[in-house]
Amino acid sequence: MDRRAFLAATTAAALPTGLATRIAGSGDQDRERPGKTPHTRFAVNVEMWWGRLPFLDRVREAIRLGFPAIELWPWRGKDVDALAALCGDAGIEIAQFTAWGFAPGLNEAKNHDRFVAEIEASCAVAKKLSCKKMTVVGGNDVAGVDQRAMHDTIVAGLLRAAPIAEANDVMLILEPMNIRVDHRGHCLYGSAPAIDICARVGSTHVKINWDCYHMQITEGDLCRRLRDGFAQVGYVQVADNPGRNEPGTGEVNWTRVFQELDALGYRGCVGLECSPRDGEARAAERVLAADTW
Repeated sequence: MDRRAFLAATTAAALPTGLATRIAGSGDQDRERPGKTPHTRFAVNVEMWWGRLPFLDRVREAIRLGFPAIELWPWRGKDVDALAALCGDAGIEIAQFTAWGFAPGLNEAKNHDRFVAEIEASCAVAKKLSCKKMTVVGGNDVAGVDQRAMHDTIVAGLLRAAPIAEANDVMLILEPMNIRVDHRGHCLYGSAPAIDICARVGSTHVKINWDCYHMQITEGDLCRRLRDGFAQVGYVQVADNPGRNEPGTGEVNWTRVFQELDALGYRGCVGLECSPRDGEARAAERVLAADTW
């Protein structure tokens, strides 16, 4: 047995029987399209996957691997018409994109007029892309302002934008970060304050972008936290920890997490906002393995 055959056999032995047959079998269609997972609809983040390719080629790679959806960061600077045509022709969904980033901060009232204008513009783009969700970010700490006051200001901004989202049937998904590893100085982290903000806004179109990578670093206890906050979950993202690579490379039991989401009745896409550790094809196989039970 040569090294390639040995590695294929040992990888297959570590997986459930049916999945092992599909991944190890040469020429099998499922091996070529591991993005067609059995339980969860994954949206590849085409900013973090295939980063050396031109943007639309990244989308084509996601299609080739069989993923049902993609997600992206800001729409500005991208050929929106070409993206809409490519995804429409291929039947691949655009699960969400970023409408409002870290700066200028939503946590400063002076930025709210600009925020509202950007949400209006982004809703028009979302319609063109047949996209139903848009991420918004709270902003970094403001000197001399306590966290509660910053969160109150985020609520005020979202209350202004919520009627726009409702009228366009687009959900604004607020993303808490982590301040231990990636986003030191960010004003919103952990599930509790994000739940509080969305509950205070009280709109069906303002919910949480529940990034399990950030939640694991900030508070852990992923499945119980998801259950407790599920009424405010609008979208879910994943990356393993440590490393922010794909599921199956770190400390989290992702099969258990995906089972929990399934049991809770979550039927939306799960964003793969992670950096493939050993290449995109191998990352897709690991995601398939995590979603198999």
